Amino acid sequence: MTEEQADLAERFGGEVLGDLGKAMGIEYLEATPERVVGRMPVKGNTQPYGLLHGGASCVLAESLGSVGSALHAGPGRIAVGIEINATHHRSATEGFVTGVATRLHGGRTLATYDIVISDDQDRRVCTARLTCMLRDAPPAA
Repeated sequence: MTEEQADLAERFGGEVLGDLGKAMGIEYLEATPERVVGRMPVKGNTQPYGLLHGGASCVLAESLGSVGSALHAGPGRIAVGIEINATHHRSATEGFVTGVATRLHGGRTLATYDIVISDDQDRRVCTARLTCMLRDAPPAA
């Protein structure tokens, strides 16, 4: 776990990656309400042709945007993804892809992030946009 992930886990009161994020090898490198940066390996996240799976790019994008949305929402609130779209510009076959989520809108009930995913040569692999609904956290059981 990176130092940033440990800090996020402490702020969120638990695990930030979840089972899917762990399985995909996602690492958070920077996280503020305005900007979240993370990366994941291409290896293990490919489709049958050996190319980065488009769904894997979407998981990285939604993970980064959701963390930003939750940080924007603040304590006692949660962020739930309600819409994501992605354009896949080029393939990646090795190394890591890095995503940068930048807040486009941050309101009381919605937050929207633009996410750019690039390969190790800084070539754009995917552009995504995520909108999250912000809600009060449910009462503890």
